[in-house]
Amino acid sequence: MVSRDAAEFEAFVERQSHFVFRVAYAILRNRHDAEDAVQETFLKLYRNHGWKGITDERAFLARTAWRVAVDRLPKSDRSPKQARIEVEPDHELPSIAPSPEQHAIAACQHGTIHRMIDSLPEELRQPLVLSAIDELNSREIAAILGLPEGTVRTRLMRARQILKLKLATMMEKPYAR
Repeated sequence: MVSRDAAEFEAFVERQSHFVFRVAYAILRNRHDAEDAVQETFLKLYRNHGWKGITDERAFLARTAWRVAVDRLPKSDRSPKQARIEVEPDHELPSIAPSPEQHAIAACQHGTIHRMIDSLPEELRQPLVLSAIDELNSREIAAILGLPEGTVRTRLMRARQILKLKLATMMEKPYAR
């Protein structure tokens, strides 16, 4: 027989595991490492009963998963000055392209955008990923990163401006890549 706590925790994991994975993947950029970080996050929460009495599940889980993922990074990758460009293809998203050629073009564009995001300095990339991919607001991102909310908003604005300029340049010179 499953205890009430175990059943509640199972529902908690079911409800939030995809979100925790996205946060971990945003840091680690490797599917297998992110899956390990998700397991470690939930295991820590289960062992210390840290999941009980949470007022804001998403913010709490994002902060916890963020710390677990950062701890899993090699020391050399933790420096915000180093840009790490590693794009893993996303095979889980269903293709809406009606032909293989259009699918190849879309994959190339998707990879290009990910490389542009990955080329941003860590201080700009992290808030952007949390905002755009994980759909967190600036207050939640500020809590996760331990920054003032105004700083998060400024970094989001700067990251978006840089991406806009890179995309505009790419569109002006599409074959210069």
